[in-house]
Amino acid sequence: MAHADVKHHHHEEVSKWPFFIGVGGLLTTIAFTAFFAWGWKFIGLILFGVSLISILFGITGWANEHFEKDREYGLGALGTFLFILTEVVIFGTMFAAFWTARVTHAYEWANWVPEGVSISMAALLTLILWTSSYTIWKAEEVLENEGDTGKTIKWVFFTFSLGVLFVILHVSEWIHLWKEGFTLSVNMYGTGFYALTGLHTSHVLVGLIAHLYCIWLLATGKMNQYRPTVLRGVSAYWHFVDFMWLLVALTAYVLGTMAI
Repeated sequence: MAHADVKHHHHEEVSKWPFFIGVGGLLTTIAFTAFFAWGWKFIGLILFGVSLISILFGITGWANEHFEKDREYGLGALGTFLFILTEVVIFGTMFAAFWTARVTHAYEWANWVPEGVSISMAALLTLILWTSSYTIWKAEEVLENEGDTGKTIKWVFFTFSLGVLFVILHVSEWIHLWKEGFTLSVNMYGTGFYALTGLHTSHVLVGLIAHLYCIWLLATGKMNQYRPTVLRGVSAYWHFVDFMWLLVALTAYVLGTMAI
């Protein structure tokens, strides 16, 4: 029995799936370099597609390993916390870059703010995301307290729908501003605005993929009241994304548009 336990522990610690995720990350940087720096547009697009496939393949395989174990282990919360901590560093870097540019170009900044940047749109997007924080919390509560996977799927789908609405409205805003001449390279505010909002939206897209994955796990019975770790992690990540949006909106829309 002791020998069997050792083998099981060894299997838990060793996995091939992070290799595919790492290869995908490497190919992503090469793809961007080929596309933007070397001018190899077609090759860059091909490499980027391969990198996405490799990353998704690795994530899916790695996640499925979790459900092959006899029971859940208690490091899910710690892993989610550490992941979010790395994301805080990424966002912090972007905020620092934005405010450095804001201070450096303080005298001319007001002339760079277009009329199309709408604080009311930022408020609407904030309402959508913060409502989705409630729906994902409700999904987690229903699963853990009631064990009703059908109701949990509905709440996760509500969250997914609100996230999709956020992306649609946000991209529509970008398109409108871009057509008005407010592009990524028009000035430092344009660069900072699209960098911050684009970074955040990329995290929203990751969250949407995670929601679909949760729905699939719930529908197939792989996640239930006694195996809620994935939903807990996705919920924590989504709350983080929603909180980050508040900081992004305050920076890019409110303080970033003030004539000071």
